[in-house]
Amino acid sequence: MSMATRTDTQSPAPHVADSHDLIRVHGARVNNLKDVSVEIPKRRLTVFTGVSGSGKSSLVFGTVAAESQRMINETYSAFVQGFMPSLARPDVDVLDGLTTAIIVDQQRMGADPRSTVGTATDANALLRILFSRLGQPHIGSPGAFAFNVPSVRASGAITVERGAKKAVKATFNRVGGMCPRCEGRGTVSDIDLSQLYDDSKSLAEGAFTIPGWKSDSQWTVQVYAQSGFVDPHKPIREYTEKELHDFLHGEPVKVKVNGVNLTYEGLIPKIQKSFLSKDKEAMQPHIRAFVERAVTFRTCPECDGTRLSEAARSSKIEGVGIADACAMQISDLAGWVRGLAEPAAGSPKSDYATVAPLLTSLAGTLDSFVEIGLGYLSLDRPAGTLSGGEAQRVKMIRHLGSSLTDVTYVFDEPTIGLHPHDIQRMNDLLLRLRDKGNTVLVVEHKPEVIAIADHVVDLGPGAGTEGGTVCFEGTVEALRAGGTVTGRHFDDRAALKKTVRTPAGHLPVRGATKHNLRDVDVDIPLGVLVAVTGVAGSGKSSLVHGSLATSSAAAEEGVVAIDQGAIRGSRRSNPATYTGMLDPIRKAFAKANGVKPALFSANSEGACPDCNGAGVIYTDLAMMAGVATTCEECEGKRFQAAVLEHRLGGRDISEVLAMSVAEAEEFFAAGEARTPAAHKILGRLADVGLGYLTLGQPLTTLSGGERQRLKLAVHMGEKGGVYILDEPTTGLHLADVEQLLALLDRLVDSGKSVIVVEHHQAVMAHADWIIDLGPGAGHDGGRVVFEGTPADLVAARSTLTGEHLAAYVGD
Repeated sequence: MSMATRTDTQSPAPHVADSHDLIRVHGARVNNLKDVSVEIPKRRLTVFTGVSGSGKSSLVFGTVAAESQRMINETYSAFVQGFMPSLARPDVDVLDGLTTAIIVDQQRMGADPRSTVGTATDANALLRILFSRLGQPHIGSPGAFAFNVPSVRASGAITVERGAKKAVKATFNRVGGMCPRCEGRGTVSDIDLSQLYDDSKSLAEGAFTIPGWKSDSQWTVQVYAQSGFVDPHKPIREYTEKELHDFLHGEPVKVKVNGVNLTYEGLIPKIQKSFLSKDKEAMQPHIRAFVERAVTFRTCPECDGTRLSEAARSSKIEGVGIADACAMQISDLAGWVRGLAEPAAGSPKSDYATVAPLLTSLAGTLDSFVEIGLGYLSLDRPAGTLSGGEAQRVKMIRHLGSSLTDVTYVFDEPTIGLHPHDIQRMNDLLLRLRDKGNTVLVVEHKPEVIAIADHVVDLGPGAGTEGGTVCFEGTVEALRAGGTVTGRHFDDRAALKKTVRTPAGHLPVRGATKHNLRDVDVDIPLGVLVAVTGVAGSGKSSLVHGSLATSSAAAEEGVVAIDQGAIRGSRRSNPATYTGMLDPIRKAFAKANGVKPALFSANSEGACPDCNGAGVIYTDLAMMAGVATTCEECEGKRFQAAVLEHRLGGRDISEVLAMSVAEAEEFFAAGEARTPAAHKILGRLADVGLGYLTLGQPLTTLSGGERQRLKLAVHMGEKGGVYILDEPTTGLHLADVEQLLALLDRLVDSGKSVIVVEHHQAVMAHADWIIDLGPGAGHDGGRVVFEGTPADLVAARSTLTGEHLAAYVGD
C-alpha cells in the first residue's frame, strides 16, 4: 500500500484546534478565593503552592475539578444522573478549556469490613477469574472465589405467564465463596452478656446497662417487658432455660406494646443489628466505648480469617490457593504470577496459554503496586487500615497503565507518607502521566515536587481571609527569585541541633510482632522529642500505634495517640463545637444579656426557624444539582433576629463565629468579652498553627493535617504525659514547619514526651533521638536499623534515612 506524498513546501498554518492549550479560570470565588484568575497550561505539570488555608484546594479541587466532573455528569441521561451525586456549579465567572478530570485525593477508603486492597483495585477480580479457569479441583465461576458472594440454593414452583399459564418446577443454585460463619468478614464477634444487663435485677428494676435503653422506652426495654416471653418482675438469673433462650435468641415476632405493633427479637440479634452492623468509628464516643467493652472480635475459626468458604480454599494452582495468594506480599505475588506465565520446562503449557492475556494484565496491575511503592501490601489488607497517602496511591494504580490522553489528573499532596527515598519514584510517575499528553495538577508543599514543575501557581499571601489571591505564576526559577512566602522559604533547611535533651526515662517495647515487626525490642526515651523514621511500610506505625500505644507501660505513662483520621460530624460541626469552646462563649453571652445559653446555639432554641440553623436552604432537584440558597430570614447568620440583638463586647454570636481564631483570641482576652475558658482553647488552636480557621468553619472542609492539629489542640488540655503524632507536617507549608517545630519544643519543655512518626527531614534534624526502621518495606523491613541522635545518624550514613538526612543538612 503506497502512501501519498506531500507536494507543498510551505508549512501549513496552525490549526484552530491547536490554540486551545490553556485552562482559563476567571473570577473564582469558591470558599476564600477572591476573584482569582489564572491560566493553566495543558499537557504540563503545574504545582499549586501556598501556606495551609491559602485557597489551593478551593482553586484546584473546588473549582477546576468540580466543574469538569459536573459537566461530564451532564452528558449522561437524566435516568443515569439520578443515580449519581448531584454537583453544584462552582462560584466562578469563566471556566474555559476544561478536559476530563480524574481526581486522585487523600480521602481514606471506606471502613467496610469486606473492603480490601484487592477489592478496591482490579487485582481480586482478575485473581478470581484465574482460579476459576486453572484451579483444581474446579469449583465454579469466579463468584465461587468471592468472599462477598454467598452460596444460594432454592427450589420450588414458578408460574410462567405465556399463553396458557402453567406451573413449572424450578431449582436455583449459585456457588459463592463467602465463609458462612463470618459472612466474609474474617472475624466473628462474641458478646459479653454481663455488659448488656445486670442479671441480679429484673427488667422492671432496670436490668439493662445498654446506653440509651431507658426503662420507659417502648422501642427497647418495654418490648421485652411486655412481650409475654419473660416475667418482667423476675431477676434474669432466675429465668428458665426456655425464658433465657427466648430472651437472648428469640426469632423475630410481632408483639403489641402499649397498643402499638412492634417486632420482638432476641437481645443478641438485636444488639448485632443495632450496634455491630455499623461503622464503629462513626459512633458517638460513649456508644463506641460500650461496643469495645461488650464485644470481642476474634479470627473466624472456620475460615481462619481468610473470609472464604472451604470449597474456595480447596481449589489451588500449583499448590497455592486464592487465600494464600491474597496473603502474599504483593511484590512476591507478582513474581508468582510471572512464573505461571512462563511455566517450568516439562510442565503442560496448554492451560496457561489460554489465560495468557489474563496473566499479563494481572502481572501489570501487581507491578504497578510495586512501582508506586506499595509492594509491601497484601491484597487481603483491609482498605480501612490504609493511611491517606497509601489510599491515594492505591487509587493511582488503575491510571498508570491507562491509554487515555488529554486527561487532567488532579493530585492532593501525593508525597504524603513517602520517605524521601520514595519521592523520586513518585516524581517519575507524575512526569510519565504528563509525557503521555495529560495535564497534571498537583497541590503540594514538598520542594522536591515543586522543583519538577513546568509551571507554579503560588496562592496566599496568608491563610483564610488573608489568602485567596494569586501571588505568583511562572517557572520554578522565577519562584526562587520571587518575594513570596514560598519563594523565600524554598531553600530553607533545618540544621542539626548542637545539643540534645537528656532522656528522663524510657518506655520499653519488648517482642513486638505486630504486622511485619520481627520480634522488636526497643527503649523509647521519655522527656525528649523522638522521631520514628523509615521507608513507607517499614513498620513505623505498627511499632508506635500497634505495639507502643497499646502496651501496659504506655497506659501508666498516659499515652495520647493523635492521628489524621476523619473527625465525625455534620456540616453543623465546627472548631467551636468540636473543642468545647462554644459552651463558655454561650454562657458568657447569656450572663451578659440575662437570658438562657440555649439561645446562642444554632442547633437549639436560637436557631432560625426557616433554615433550622443551617444558614442555607437546600432544594433537592433529583438528578440535577441541588440548590443551596442563603436563608432570606436570617441572611445566612443561622440565628433568629431576636438572638442577634444580644451582644457581648459589641459583637453578636454570628459575628463571633465568623471570627478567625487569631481575632477571637484577642477578642476574648480582655474587656467585657473576657472569657478565660474560651481564650485558653483559642490559645492552643493558635499554637498548633490554626489561627486562620474561623470558629464556625464546617469540620467537613478541613484537610487531614488540619484535622490532626485540631485534635492535638484538644488533647493539649489533657493530662497525658506522652503524645504520639502521625506525620504532623502533612499539609504544612515550608514556612509553617518552623512553627510546628517550635510547638513540639514547647510541649517537650513543659514536661511532655513527644513521639513523632515522620518523613520530613526538618523534623528529623530537630529531634533529640531517632529510631529508624527498615531496611526496606514489608518483609524486608520490621527491624530497628538505627537508634541514636540525628548527628550520629548523619555521621554513620548506614541507612537510607541517614543518607537523605545527610544530603538535606548539607553534611
